[in-house]
Amino acid sequence: MSDSSRGNGYQTGTTWRSGGGFDAQPHAYDPATQPELFRGVLIRRVVAFIIDLIVLSIPILLSIIFIAIFGVLTLSLGWMLFGLVTPFSVIWALIYYGMTLGGPHSATVGMRLMDLQLRTWYGAPGYFVLGAVHPVLFWVSISVLSPLVVLVGLLNGRKRLLHDIVLGTVIINSSARVAAFQPARTV
Repeated sequence: MSDSSRGNGYQTGTTWRSGGGFDAQPHAYDPATQPELFRGVLIRRVVAFIIDLIVLSIPILLSIIFIAIFGVLTLSLGWMLFGLVTPFSVIWALIYYGMTLGGPHSATVGMRLMDLQLRTWYGAPGYFVLGAVHPVLFWVSISVLSPLVVLVGLLNGRKRLLHDIVLGTVIINSSARVAAFQPARTV
């Protein structure tokens, strides 16, 4: 049972047929027939990532300021709460990414500002677990294989990074998708 791709854009080994065996399904987003979905995606992802880091850091900075003031008021007893900042940061990031990537827009705040959406390779929107695992796998891959993550995005037609390929996701330009699939007007 393999999940290898053929050159024709079909993913094999993904859908079980009642007669036994697997059906071949096409990728929902093909860079050859829909290049507008992938135009400028990598640059937009970088800007969206920076915006999301700012959004994530605001509650963390506010909690640090609160703990610092609370520590002064309690004669340094409140400063023991600084040990909770790191676990709070991790939990906050997982909830933020899970809720936004798994939400109705399938995009974080930064991704929405940059007109990007996360989709599975077959076109379905993201869900909470996928949204929470996506940044974890990104941070692991960027920590271990930093230059390769960037090269992978430059060398494939769907502009997918290494963690996108592993998770079976694709980031698309949602403004191009809306423009591409609007019905023609009748006069």
